[in-house]
Amino acid sequence: MKILAINGSYRTNGNTARVISLIIDQLYVEANRFGETLGFEMVDLGKLDIQFCHGCRICFNRGEEHCPLKDDLLAIKIKIKEADGIIIAAPTYVNDVNGITKNWIDRMAHVCHRPEYAGKCVYLLATVADGPTSHALMTFNMALRTWGFYLVGQTGLKTGALMKRQEIQSRYENQIKKIGRKLFLSIAEKKFTQPSFLSLMTFCIQQRAWQRHIDDSVDYHYWKNQGWLDARQSFYIPHHANIIKVWGARLAGSLLAPLVS
Repeated sequence: MKILAINGSYRTNGNTARVISLIIDQLYVEANRFGETLGFEMVDLGKLDIQFCHGCRICFNRGEEHCPLKDDLLAIKIKIKEADGIIIAAPTYVNDVNGITKNWIDRMAHVCHRPEYAGKCVYLLATVADGPTSHALMTFNMALRTWGFYLVGQTGLKTGALMKRQEIQSRYENQIKKIGRKLFLSIAEKKFTQPSFLSLMTFCIQQRAWQRHIDDSVDYHYWKNQGWLDARQSFYIPHHANIIKVWGARLAGSLLAPLVS
């Protein structure tokens, strides 16, 4: 099992990184308990070259490999592809994810059109000195669902300006254990084959949009080549969702599709 953590903080030993490290420790505990080999890598966005999106739409119209900004974005995408589970964490600035994290999300906008992370489990984390994290987690949530991820869970933690690792562990020990255990089991038990109602509905809305936009675009051909335009296709990957949930999600998605696409 391979875990990738994306740390959206410039502070590579700050609260966000410390929370991630504690969750990884718990993941190793779970792996040892089940006799599983665990590999781990941390990506610090603050150390990478992720330039600001210019809004040229080349990633939409020709593909992200043609983006004129030659930086580290595609390398991060490869790391995500190679991982079984992802932890994405960022500090909260002015009630939202911080700038470098939002910039990374903006640069990944083409994945909203061409979801490529179905079958990947993700856990979302937001840290804050003292205040709400709900909007930051919503920013993460909306993006990651449209990218195809299976959302294992999300948590916001109040950690002060800078909290010692031992203090974070003491204060949030139970939550950290639950997060590590839930992420590990979600990957091991292939929970991504049981998509939520919202994920099924999101797929339907996207599907209806590309069924109507028949053209020669990269997006249309991506959906066609994946077989996702077939009316019998109810999700990005084979799944075991209850048929009633599938029907309900498709009905809701069909009603909402004209309003949001």
